[in-house]
Amino acid sequence: MTLKLHDTYCNRDTLIEILDEMAAKIAADGANPQQTALIGVLSGGAPIARYLADRLEIHWGMRPPVGYVDIHLYRDDMVDTESEPFVRTGEIPFSIQNRNLILVDDVIFTGRTARAALAAILDKGRPRMIRLAVVVDRGFRELPIAPDYVGCTIATQREQAVRVRTKQDGLEESGIYIYEQT
Repeated sequence: MTLKLHDTYCNRDTLIEILDEMAAKIAADGANPQQTALIGVLSGGAPIARYLADRLEIHWGMRPPVGYVDIHLYRDDMVDTESEPFVRTGEIPFSIQNRNLILVDDVIFTGRTARAALAAILDKGRPRMIRLAVVVDRGFRELPIAPDYVGCTIATQREQAVRVRTKQDGLEESGIYIYEQT
């Protein structure tokens, strides 16, 4: 399966506005900054988590810690494959015990990635609470999982794919893109 660009939903400037609004919503939510940490889902949520932490530092006067979680061994669709999963090293360099966590990802689709990330996090301890922040909600949920902070909602076809691209992806132009599967 290959992906062919179908449409550009937004450019770099609009993406930055979306992320800045998300950070403002998180900051205004009343969480204790000293007890809050962000965990980005590898790989799409990692650069978003770092950016949000930088923006939250402006609101809170302190930068929340940022960690990363790899969900590949927790995916419920791995039982259907004979190949070994590609595992990246997640890193949570702080205790999650009794913390307010914000799980960050780029796109929520079926909810299965969020479910896998929750399982991976809960294997490491018992946070006080976990909130979900996503840049794009594209619908088509298969599990009863809903994000607490949403940058934007995009109506797509089930066969399409949505990607949030940042400079870290090696692309000159950051933005949100919709692809057709071919």
